[in-house]
Amino acid sequence: MLRRRLAGWCTAIVLLLMMPPTDAEPPPLQAQGYDRHVELRWQGLHQPGLQYQLAVSVNGGNWQHRITTTAASALDFVGELGRNLTLRYKLVAVKDGVERELARARAETRDFSDAELLEMVQRYTFRYFWDHADPASGWAREREPNEKDGDIITSGGTGFGVMAVIVGAERGWITRAEAVQRLLKLTRSLREFERFHGMWAHWYHAGSRQVFHFSRYDDGGDIVESAFMAQGLLTARQYFDGDTAPEQQLRREITALWREMEWDWYTKGENVLYWHWSKSHAWRMNHPIRGYNEALIVYVLAAASPTHPIAAPVYHEGWAGWDNKTFRNYRDYYGMVLPLGPADQMGGPLFFAHYSFLGLNPKGLRDRYADYWQQNYRHTRINRAYCIDNPYGWSGYGENFWGLTAGDKVPSGYAAHAPGFLRDQGTITPTAALSSMPYTPAASMQVLKNLYFNHGKTLFGPMGFYDGINLSVSDKPAEQVRKTYLAIDQGPIVVMLENHRSGLLWKYFMRDPDVRAGLQKLDFKIDGKPIR
Repeated sequence: MLRRRLAGWCTAIVLLLMMPPTDAEPPPLQAQGYDRHVELRWQGLHQPGLQYQLAVSVNGGNWQHRITTTAASALDFVGELGRNLTLRYKLVAVKDGVERELARARAETRDFSDAELLEMVQRYTFRYFWDHADPASGWAREREPNEKDGDIITSGGTGFGVMAVIVGAERGWITRAEAVQRLLKLTRSLREFERFHGMWAHWYHAGSRQVFHFSRYDDGGDIVESAFMAQGLLTARQYFDGDTAPEQQLRREITALWREMEWDWYTKGENVLYWHWSKSHAWRMNHPIRGYNEALIVYVLAAASPTHPIAAPVYHEGWAGWDNKTFRNYRDYYGMVLPLGPADQMGGPLFFAHYSFLGLNPKGLRDRYADYWQQNYRHTRINRAYCIDNPYGWSGYGENFWGLTAGDKVPSGYAAHAPGFLRDQGTITPTAALSSMPYTPAASMQVLKNLYFNHGKTLFGPMGFYDGINLSVSDKPAEQVRKTYLAIDQGPIVVMLENHRSGLLWKYFMRDPDVRAGLQKLDFKIDGKPIR
């Protein structure tokens, strides 16, 4: 009897050991193949201080060394090994010169369709807002890495992140319930952080939750960054429309925050909105928001407020004055007449066509000044034509390598890149063309494929494309890339790729009754019809 029981136990143990790992127990070495790269992870095996080597066998061939790292993950770009590969990976730990094999894994690469490439880029970029957000507050970090200022979180980038979370829930990368819980964490922190007449500061320090000055006198309310936050929150208020208690609570909290935003305070009683107010420096920044830039959404939301609205003349006399040289344009560039934007920059950086239009749908949208689809379409095409023209002779510029917008410069610094002298310094920012996908899908896809297929080994990282690439600074690929991530560049990639694919964020933001009331007040029309 005892012998039979022991035999049964042994059989059970053997069967248990033979069972494949469950979702809760991932294999020690995970290998996921894509089109031209494989992502490898070994978090459960990782030990600080150890060096790890990865070798690969291609289609059953000999082992060849690929990567040496001290991290717990790596991307292996395998394009030079061929396409549609079957790969075996071997992970080896090295300590004091002694090698020890830890695990093996198998992966396959295959040619991706355009839709699969878009999904891949979106999902990688989404990690910036889901995996790398501040865990205590749910806010997005300003940048990764941030060696200069420490752990800084950003209000505008967090608003973009709210919209990215909606995309994640819709695409099934996270569950709807997970998205709601993350956003409830965020709305709680939004109430706890210091506000300035209902507006948030541009930056806060993640640890202390205290305002971190963006510049010397900019340590208070920033209505442009706050508008980007509100754009995301109002989209979430419409998207999470379920009857569950958490979704109802989320809508209530968003509505309360929205109603407390005092847009009219930021006019100083004049017919224009002012960008900043500080309790220490009052209106010292003295920055009226005039002319065409990224702030159209500010005026739309200020008019839309159910509690602290601006009057229509604030928009028409402050923002949209015809005598403002940075508003009216109507000049011809490369055979295209551009309605709005600074003339000396051919309309300005491409984020002018992105930030306000993450939620605001430009299709058929017009007022007395412009057709906003044509504005953004032409702005993008002019930016591309300028790069193809390449008046300053920067390396690589062309049909598959264009896009000037705000971002990190290569090799250092930050700039609002745009056409023209000094504004164009040879750095192409991937978010420029990718976030313009709704306007120029074929041309933007050319850029995506070039950046991934030809520069991915240095430009594509754990959270998607790095922030900038400049082929003129060096003939060494590793020195041509600025390996940073910025929230304000990552967010538009996720959101605008989704608007291209499904119109998701446009659909829900434009559904909001307050938003529609604000557009109606400012005399906008959609497809030539009054907004109701």
